[in-house]
Amino acid sequence: MCVVVGRWDGERGECGVCDGWGMMWQLSSTEVEKLLDGFEDGSLLAENGLFLGSAKYMVLQGEAGVVIRGKKGAGGCTVKKTNSAFVIGLYDYPVTPGECNMVVERLGDYLCDQGL
Repeated sequence: MCVVVGRWDGERGECGVCDGWGMMWQLSSTEVEKLLDGFEDGSLLAENGLFLGSAKYMVLQGEAGVVIRGKKGAGGCTVKKTNSAFVIGLYDYPVTPGECNMVVERLGDYLCDQGL
């Protein structure tokens, strides 16, 4: 599992993802915009899916405006929105959705508590 912190200034955002081998890849500005739009209107991602890098995730239940959860094969993702950032967790077997959710949401809660 990898956990990523992205940030935005209200209009623009950026996010880098580091995999388990230390390789970095970056989300496009379009992907970041669609992610932010999905927090505003969850039906957008439910219809079209969530794209992170080159991977498409089927969007599952979440907490409107706060958490987005996605599934792709044996893995998935959890995205937690904070005041000025978002935390993305990507996982694959043997990590469970519950483990990913817990790590990402706790980190997001911590950032919120710090005013971020």
